[in-house]
Amino acid sequence: MVTYIIRRLLWAILLLFVVSFITFVMFILLPSADPAVLRAGRQPTPELIAAIRENLGLDKPWYVQYLIYMRDLVLHFDFGYSYQNNVAVKETIFDRLPATVSLAVGGAVVWLLIGIPIGIISAIKRGTILDRAAMGFALLAISAPVYWVGLVSIYLFSKDLGKLAPIFQGSGQYTPFTEDPIAWASALILPWLVLATAFAAIYARFLRANLLDVMGEDYIRTARAKGLGERRVVFKHGLRSAITPIVTIFGLDLGILIGGAILTETVFNIPGIGRLAFDAIQKSDLPIVQGTVLIAAFAVIMANLIVDILYAFLDPRVRY
Repeated sequence: MVTYIIRRLLWAILLLFVVSFITFVMFILLPSADPAVLRAGRQPTPELIAAIRENLGLDKPWYVQYLIYMRDLVLHFDFGYSYQNNVAVKETIFDRLPATVSLAVGGAVVWLLIGIPIGIISAIKRGTILDRAAMGFALLAISAPVYWVGLVSIYLFSKDLGKLAPIFQGSGQYTPFTEDPIAWASALILPWLVLATAFAAIYARFLRANLLDVMGEDYIRTARAKGLGERRVVFKHGLRSAITPIVTIFGLDLGILIGGAILTETVFNIPGIGRLAFDAIQKSDLPIVQGTVLIAAFAVIMANLIVDILYAFLDPRVRY
């Protein structure tokens, strides 16, 4: 197991280098606005633009810029400075990261608490009205775009605009957990529910299909023949096998969301990584784009590594 983890970590480092290089090359090759012109303001002189390009290091060949960037990143964990405001990228990302992590982790807890029970009940009560209603709701939730669900939830349940009773009593603006835990939770209740809507529906349908397949296996019939209770058969033998693929998609989904849930962050005005990356792309701010992409890639890679390790505990047949 230790050898496997070390090998995966080394592979992750190589993959991060590849991702950073692809991001840099795409930014250089694709047509975009000149960061020096954007920073110079209205009606800049050629001398001012040249000075800004020299100050930002944009006058050097692209491969030299990339080597300098990677040198600072590897030796000093320095992501560079923003082209727009000359603020350290590392500080900017780490200031935004707690908001994104709060949104992603909280939403993940909500969709697991909703999706897994619905999937189990639908599989056990297959063909009943409860099953049909649950799967119908899941199909509706999957079909609804996230931004539409977010806008509708704000229209119905927000404190200022809500037509129904608001589900939070705070200001509705994101507040860091360290400043006010109650305001932090109240501002994230709606985003958590909106983010969890589609994911919970997907997980419920996926788990239902897996559990139905597993419950027809020979070892399930053997467990029942031994006189084990139905609850123990379902939860100890059936669910443990059926939930293994769920762990795979959960690791990917959580890693991607930590990289930035841009639609949810935009609708609810949450200052997270997704909005930061979107704004940086619009402003051709390469250091910010590279930093957010690397954070997203690192989150996905680490989530997959944790999932692979969990496989050995969920399924005894898995060996590394």
